[in-house]
Amino acid sequence: MCVTCGCGDAEGLDTTIDGGAMTGHQHHRITDAHNDDHLEGLGEPRLIRLEQDLLGKNKKLAAANRQFFRERETLVVNLVSSPGSGKTTLLARTAEELRARFPIAVIEGDQQSSLDAQRIRDAGVPAIQINTGKLCHLDAHMIGHAVEDLDLCKRGVLFIENVGNLVCPAEFDLGEDHKVVVVSATEGEDKPLKYPHMFAAADLMLLNKIDLLPHLAFEVDRCHEFARRANPDIEILEISAITGAGLPRWYDWIERGLESVKTAPNSEQSTPHAN
Repeated sequence: MCVTCGCGDAEGLDTTIDGGAMTGHQHHRITDAHNDDHLEGLGEPRLIRLEQDLLGKNKKLAAANRQFFRERETLVVNLVSSPGSGKTTLLARTAEELRARFPIAVIEGDQQSSLDAQRIRDAGVPAIQINTGKLCHLDAHMIGHAVEDLDLCKRGVLFIENVGNLVCPAEFDLGEDHKVVVVSATEGEDKPLKYPHMFAAADLMLLNKIDLLPHLAFEVDRCHEFARRANPDIEILEISAITGAGLPRWYDWIERGLESVKTAPNSEQSTPHAN
């Protein structure tokens, strides 16, 4: 958790939400409880309370986001990984190849820069960039603000590319339908053992860069085994975002998820998030 890892976003840190050429620039003041300046002298009981308060608030905002998405019959997929897994390359190709089937929008999360959002826009899909500054994850508050500036069509898919990190994003519900963890063959098969909470929180693991397997000492079966130790129910697909291997199964998974959202019961009108 951020209250113990020291990533906190000092009180009132500017988290930038940048819609690029389509919507201009918006700056929102994001104020959270996990401030590393506040940690000095805190004992364990207060740290636990701080963590509970932070997650409790995020849970309420995530529920409001989820209701907002349900009303629009929008499938929301939260892509998580460590840096360098290839998830932006995967997302750009996915967006380009599926945009003719149903509406797609993307929220990109990085500590700095808008390069990834621009890559998605270049693929012909609307994208909003969130720069988190010192924060190592997205939270429900940020997503709620971002969707206010995103032209989110009904009966489509919203992809959220989280900050490259396999720790804190496991704890923060954004209002998504699924967390999808991307692991590349270049990272080593022991990632699920090192970061079990993320794999326990995910519904799907994408093993990316399988085109490089002939050149690597990577044991695919052991990676599957380790992932299922963390989460016996996790689904696993092997893909290459470069060659396209395995991508039809990934696209089928997305379409099945979208169909399930379309048939889910809707509730009363709501706003994306509460303050």
